[in-house]
Amino acid sequence: MGKRLFDIVFAALALLLLCPLLLAVALWVRLDSSGPALFRQQRVGRGGRPFYIYKFRTMRADAEAAGPQITVGADARITRAGAWLRRAKVDELPQFLNVLRGDMSVVGPRPEVPRYVALYPSDVRETVLGVRPGITDLASIAFRDESSLLARSADPERTYVEQILPAKLLYAQRYVRTRSLWLDLRIIAWTILAVLGRPGGPRHSPKP
Repeated sequence: MGKRLFDIVFAALALLLLCPLLLAVALWVRLDSSGPALFRQQRVGRGGRPFYIYKFRTMRADAEAAGPQITVGADARITRAGAWLRRAKVDELPQFLNVLRGDMSVVGPRPEVPRYVALYPSDVRETVLGVRPGITDLASIAFRDESSLLARSADPERTYVEQILPAKLLYAQRYVRTRSLWLDLRIIAWTILAVLGRPGGPRHSPKP
């Protein structure tokens, strides 16, 4: 089964099976705070093409104008519903729509905002943006506690740019070099284990 066919089948089944949950979460988000249920943000996709990623809104509607593009610890912009949605990773589920649209894959390097993609070295940019970005990847598992890591930093933005982003790019390059359906299935399994709070997958040790 080709990767694109796998993505379409997996995303369609996920949306079908999760439809009651998605509707309930959308209603909860709307009731919990003013603003739309879904949040759209521009990210950079395959070949450097920009697209809008979908998530359940977990912050105040004015969050982008009120703070940085990274989330640090118990960010005051996060809503009550958003705090749980982030912990459970449920906010990411609308990205199955991005998969059906062809913007993303189920597994692939996580897409970044243009601001951070501009910092990629040219050779890394060519490699990482040579495939569709994904809902989950090795870096998502290794840095599942990213917000807490940044909260312990005196300068979260600098820590992200100088330490976390380079490590994520190493994971992304590793994935592109070794990608296969079997690896995708393993990453999906590791992601489920991570959401359930069980150990599995990589932990902050990418190799060049």
